[in-house]
Amino acid sequence: MFESACLRALHPLALGYVHIDTNMGLIHALRGFIKSFLVVLLWSKCQGRESEFNYVTCGSLVKLLNTRHNVRLHSHDVKYGSGSGQQSVTGVESADDANSYWRIRGKPNRTCQRGVPIQCGQAIRITHMTTGRNLHTHHFSSPLSNNQEVSAFGENGEGDDLDVWRVQCDGSTWERDEAVRFKHVGTDAFLTVTGEQYGHPIRGQREVHGMGTANQNNYWKAMEGVFIQPSQEPLRHNHEEF
Repeated sequence: MFESACLRALHPLALGYVHIDTNMGLIHALRGFIKSFLVVLLWSKCQGRESEFNYVTCGSLVKLLNTRHNVRLHSHDVKYGSGSGQQSVTGVESADDANSYWRIRGKPNRTCQRGVPIQCGQAIRITHMTTGRNLHTHHFSSPLSNNQEVSAFGENGEGDDLDVWRVQCDGSTWERDEAVRFKHVGTDAFLTVTGEQYGHPIRGQREVHGMGTANQNNYWKAMEGVFIQPSQEPLRHNHEEF
């Protein structure tokens, strides 16, 4: 979105540079040189602005895709019928469901600054937009695979210390096009999907659970959302409205 705006701004400058006639004399040649310099200067500025948008930042509202099973992390006001009885967390194939938005926040009593990129290894909370409950896990068994149950817990974004997850990524900062893992701070379980499907009333949705081993089933990627920048307007990705 930003790059196309830059290209539109560059277009008249580039045309002016290309159109120089070698027979027009020194003044026109100098004018062409100045235009070419401005092209380079503006393009470098555009590239710098674009690079600022490459990270997931504190306060951003995102959908998280499990890259192995192609489902987005999802929740809704449907309680588990077993285990903790807390709000269920699932994976859905639809990219359009508003119940798949999650806000990236700092851990309790240590908020992260709005718009600052999330660091690899940083402890965060992942809060469900619609219900205000936090992504949570504990030592209840999940209903389908008998792994560790993952739920949404708390009220108005406040739960307990089992709402905290650590971002695992390869570099120094969580990049938007990078697949990352979320490791639960309290139990060392990874947020995972292995493909089990629910029946009624959430037929076809996948079980999301915690698993103690790192593997291809626990990679997640930030997809659609609103990515917050420091002291600027949020950048909408894929032009979604909600």
